[in-house]
Amino acid sequence: MSAEPTDTVYRNPILDADWSDPDIVRVGDDFYLTASSFGRVPGLPLLHSRDLVNWTLVGHALDRLEPASAFATPRHDCGVWAPALRHHADRFWIFWGDPDQGVYQVNAPGIRGPWTRPHLLKPGKGLIDPCPLWDDETGEAYLVHAWAKSRSGVKNRLTGHRMHPDGTSLLDEGKLIVDGDRIPGWFTLEGPKLYQHDGWFWILAPAGGVETGWQGAFRSREFFGPYEEKVVLEQKDTDVNGPHQGGWVRTPSGEDWFVHFQQRGAYGRVIHLQPMRWDADGWPVLGDDGAPVAVHPRPDLPPQPPAAPATDDDFPGGRYGRQWQWTANQRDGWATQHSGDGLRLTCVRSADAHDLRKVPNVLTQRLPGTPVAVEVELRLDSAEPGARAGLAVLGDAFSWIGLQRGTDGTVHLVHRFAEAVAEGERDADRPRLAPEGRARLRIEIGAGARCRFHYDLGDGPRPSGQVFAATPWRWVGALLGLFALAPGEAQGHAGAAVFTQFRLTAM
Repeated sequence: MSAEPTDTVYRNPILDADWSDPDIVRVGDDFYLTASSFGRVPGLPLLHSRDLVNWTLVGHALDRLEPASAFATPRHDCGVWAPALRHHADRFWIFWGDPDQGVYQVNAPGIRGPWTRPHLLKPGKGLIDPCPLWDDETGEAYLVHAWAKSRSGVKNRLTGHRMHPDGTSLLDEGKLIVDGDRIPGWFTLEGPKLYQHDGWFWILAPAGGVETGWQGAFRSREFFGPYEEKVVLEQKDTDVNGPHQGGWVRTPSGEDWFVHFQQRGAYGRVIHLQPMRWDADGWPVLGDDGAPVAVHPRPDLPPQPPAAPATDDDFPGGRYGRQWQWTANQRDGWATQHSGDGLRLTCVRSADAHDLRKVPNVLTQRLPGTPVAVEVELRLDSAEPGARAGLAVLGDAFSWIGLQRGTDGTVHLVHRFAEAVAEGERDADRPRLAPEGRARLRIEIGAGARCRFHYDLGDGPRPSGQVFAATPWRWVGALLGLFALAPGEAQGHAGAAVFTQFRLTAM
């Protein structure tokens, strides 16, 4: 949702889609935000705003996930977890944890790059949610991170390090600086963001789990502690469950603001903006005395035109917009450029063609958090028997509608789905002959991410199958996807399919 420039208030969420684990920084009059991208490529999305309410996607900091061999196939809940975005020494820095590899870092002279290749700062299992801090007065640098119990066997604790100021190495073995097990009632402490303010080291970090937790603040006169804690944001009597991790930013006029996410099932982790002030004892107060706000006066910043990350795409020259991500590291030949408009996807042969969750060459974007209709035109050019292409809603369960070439050369409109526990897809409706090899596909996504599928073979729109309820993966919201595939064990290509006029329309 974007705000009109004449509005005196904004409404949450400010980013109503899965921009998970946000962090934010201001450089001059510009605000930048990044978020988790997990196993999708390109990773580390980069968003820009000048008013903290209207945001656009300006690029990505990560072209490929490393090690490349580990992400040749989809690993939807792995990869880039909870990045921290900072600006230091005239460079942008992003640190993140890969729960299976360790703490990585990239940096660049400008937000649009060029970004360095990922540098593994601290290898190890279960190292997540890292955040750096450079102390401009002493010249020292620090790093804090949390732990994933699924990989390390421990959680609910924060570890601190001294770091070389160039961000390439750690200078000690690390020390436990906050032990959540010693704080009555606290569990699953994670997502730390590290700051200095008013003579204190501050860690803003959530606990209690993504769906039911709260936001905590910790402060100490020394980086390695001891820290005292306070709950500074919690659901109370609002509809904002969580509220979970995020970052603090100060405007040029001195206002303080906090961005955080709210877990919303199939819609993923949507982003809220909370006002922030300091009480008489020097603690931050977030939202409306510690409760999330739904509507609030806008930040004291120059009015901006309405803006939001792009969704629609005409695919000029066969190129796709920044909003699209593959479900694994991209390989040459999946999409080809040409002289006209439309996305030309190669029908890649795959033994997993029956299960889109296992296919790396699905081009995806986030599922909007408000009711929309998704439409795209499809032409299946491949003559390969079994070749298929379509429009999907992809999660732990999935459903798609599209075209498939039969063994007799005819093309059929097909609609298939798979439940979360199913090993493959099955028909959601009976196949129908598509004599021209073309179809207009439509998915109406209503409240609760309930999806109704439609098609038009040239004689008017018709519904297909039963309502499908979109589902997330464990950490990732559901995705919209375009794909082209062909069955087969051998690697290779089997013709192509062309998608045109991808549109999202509010319902």
